[in-house]
Amino acid sequence: MSQKRSSSSARWLAEHEADRYVNDARRQGFRSRAVYKLKEIQERDRILKSGQIVVDLGAAPGGWCQYARPLLGARGQMFALDILPMDPVPDVDFIHGDFREDSVLLQLESRVGDQMVDLVLSDMAPNISGIDAADQAGSIYLCELALEFAKAHLKPRGTLLVKVFQGEGFEDYVKTVREVFETVAIRKPKASRPRSREVYLLARNFSAV
Repeated sequence: MSQKRSSSSARWLAEHEADRYVNDARRQGFRSRAVYKLKEIQERDRILKSGQIVVDLGAAPGGWCQYARPLLGARGQMFALDILPMDPVPDVDFIHGDFREDSVLLQLESRVGDQMVDLVLSDMAPNISGIDAADQAGSIYLCELALEFAKAHLKPRGTLLVKVFQGEGFEDYVKTVREVFETVAIRKPKASRPRSREVYLLARNFSAV
């Protein structure tokens, strides 16, 4: 490992250990600091409700599922998917696989069945290569897949919350989302690191076309 990369890794580790949200997650028993991004959006926008059917794309290690599933109550259902393995979360139906593969998508669709979904969550991100253009293209592609899934499975007036990285393709993606949702807002939770280009698009009131 180069000295530059070694010092960069050490700096990241020091920041991570000092991070308020990392320490809060450990104390409260959540699997990742990302839970506080969803928690802030929920407290502001109330997207999770009792009785809903929810799909969580890019779910591992499971922090969003831990937070969201109890809010859905006994009648609610939650389906989760990730290319990475995930330890079970009570009452969450998890599929281990790559969302970009048709066979995995079909498996998810078979679990959901004929039910229409109230909310699609997507915290998906590509494996970072360090090549900005490739990473941005990979991110937008995952966002497009999440939108296509939402268009196929959301109830009328359903909701999509999707992580997007600002950069090439971002404005075009927002425009595409606006074509099928009545309102689209951009959220930057406090738990998103300030230097990160990630934001969340909150698209509400889906209109099937």
